[in-house]
Amino acid sequence: MSSTSFRDFYNNDNNLSPSERARIEFEVELIGKLIEAREAKGLTQRQLAEAAGLKQSAVARLERMKATPQIDTLFKVLTPMGYKLAIVPRDEVV
Repeated sequence: MSSTSFRDFYNNDNNLSPSERARIEFEVELIGKLIEAREAKGLTQRQLAEAAGLKQSAVARLERMKATPQIDTLFKVLTPMGYKLAIVPRDEVV
């Protein structure tokens, strides 16, 4: 029995529709930006969780992509770091 890595699965166009691929890429980029923002502010997961009114384990699950963030959770996490969500054109680099 051969095993398939995530990279092999992801790179096979037969496995994901364009919309599924776009959603995955969006989530990866979003979580990456959240981690960058937290680290830029010099916050640990625990410190961010306390400021956001969440448990540290919730921030860890979010950062490991074990949970899809809801809008209210994003708001709770971004606000104490001084960030907000914005909708920008795709071709605009933020």
